[in-house]
Amino acid sequence: MAVATFDNRGSGCYLGETASLNIVNEEIIVASGAGVLRPATVLGKITASGKYVAHDAALTNGAEVAAAILFHRVDATAADAKSVATVNGPATINGNMLILKAGISAANRAAALNALRAKGMKVLPQHSA
Repeated sequence: MAVATFDNRGSGCYLGETASLNIVNEEIIVASGAGVLRPATVLGKITASGKYVAHDAALTNGAEVAAAILFHRVDATAADAKSVATVNGPATINGNMLILKAGISAANRAAALNALRAKGMKVLPQHSA
């Protein structure tokens, strides 16, 4: 029997105190092939195209650096998809809500959170276990 799971991640679920939403969020393009991504997914930006995919420290195309956090659910399985992401601050981020690649190392997780912090997205230490 399949196990039912509940995902209560709504749009912008990770945002705490922030400047106006139209200051910290921008329209982005999620690259075709990225699949279905949920709100709060940490994104990397592909240097050559400027499009976003899920952050992955093993990549070498620019997406190895955390660059944004996805605001809405998006399906970019078969085609590029427009969406919205938090791309800068000032914003307070609930680190417990962030979605990073499964199996990410502690060092790569820390680097991703630091990259977000460098963009003004303050991932609260008490929320980034």
